[in-house]
Amino acid sequence: MRENECKVCSVRSRALSKLTEKEIETHSFNCALTGFKKGDAIIRQGMLSTNVAYLRKGLVKIHIAGPYCEQIVRIVKAPGYLGLPTTFGDKINQYSVTAIDQSEVCFIDLTTFRDLLKTNADFAYEIIQNICSIELELYNRCANRSQKQIRGKISDVLLEMAEKIYTSNDFNLPINQEELGNLIDSSRESVSRVLAEFEKDGIISISGKRISIREKDKLQMISSRG
Repeated sequence: MRENECKVCSVRSRALSKLTEKEIETHSFNCALTGFKKGDAIIRQGMLSTNVAYLRKGLVKIHIAGPYCEQIVRIVKAPGYLGLPTTFGDKINQYSVTAIDQSEVCFIDLTTFRDLLKTNADFAYEIIQNICSIELELYNRCANRSQKQIRGKISDVLLEMAEKIYTSNDFNLPINQEELGNLIDSSRESVSRVLAEFEKDGIISISGKRISIREKDKLQMISSRG
């Protein structure tokens, strides 16, 4: 990254806005911007963590190797930090991050990041808020995964895609049906069946990977009923 580019970055984090001019210069000097294609590994589980990753552009999936298979934990849209729990909790990455769309990531030197946390309370507060927000989101996802039926789970994913990721009722599903099943703890066959039912009922229309939500209120009702 060019010198002091962080100062003028249009997608910089709220935490970065709390830094002084000198601190932003230090941050920029110890930050490198890297591009990733769909399918590229950004963070690998089991590898030594030496940087904090900030997703500047694109879409990624966070996944973890379980006892039997790889589990997708969540899908993250830019901008946002990746791997913060590892930054504080362990020297080894505890999960993987893979690009599912063309992405750009800023890698910030871990020592520099920790020094800023120690010396700038406002910066540290914003980072803590970010971690807490992600933790609460994961609690909700865990409850939905264990308590909702598959129709409710798929409704949740489609609504999240429409409202949070693409801000449109028409979008290309960034993962395949097998990955979607993995995300909601279900089989590809069950996912395919429910999507076909939604299409038959006129709730959505499907063309390849293209999803168009036609009856959003019905989708919301299915989601709320679980």
